[in-house]
Amino acid sequence: MPTLKEQTDAKFANTRKNNPEFAKQVDAILASAESFQSGEAALDVGQTAPSFQLPNPQGERVALTDLLQNGPVVVTFYRGSWCPYCNLQLRAMQQRLADIHDLGAELVAISPQVPDDSLSQDEQEGLEFPVLSDQDAQVAAEYGVAWNVPQLILEHMRNDRNLELSEINGGNGSVLPIPATFVLNRDGVVVWRFVDVDYRNRAEPDDIVEALRAL
Repeated sequence: MPTLKEQTDAKFANTRKNNPEFAKQVDAILASAESFQSGEAALDVGQTAPSFQLPNPQGERVALTDLLQNGPVVVTFYRGSWCPYCNLQLRAMQQRLADIHDLGAELVAISPQVPDDSLSQDEQEGLEFPVLSDQDAQVAAEYGVAWNVPQLILEHMRNDRNLELSEINGGNGSVLPIPATFVLNRDGVVVWRFVDVDYRNRAEPDDIVEALRAL
């Protein structure tokens, strides 16, 4: 089975083929030192993760403190259900969910989308872990992974995909989380992390499982 990186690379190769100028501009933005520095404020290994209490698609509040009572927690930030790379990531995580649970851990995914529109009904039924809404990206900011999206990408979303971020996120029209994943031990301390402002790169589920096994 292809790795998650192989899947996301194939997805962007298709973009590069169909929209080469946009792909070239994205390469330039994400290769710049300023862009990659956007991940420098992210929580590091050994730091205690900020607590949160966020709504799921049904409007129910899910708290990190409650999840930690059961053991380690994997917290992953993604941009939204409109992002094909995010959907590949969530499906890949679902495929390894049994392994995560067998290691006594919980998985939670966080995006800025409004609670009742973070996933379609079919997507909700296909995922067996909490998907939470961080509309103002406040939790993403506390974890150091909030990112002011470059105008090029906002214009691509608006003009090429008919997506308006302020509508998707219930008011927040310019901030998205850097795709990032944190493995927390049951004390809420970061023991492993993956942070990359390049939205085409995601944490491999195999690496997450290995980090949990090392606890």
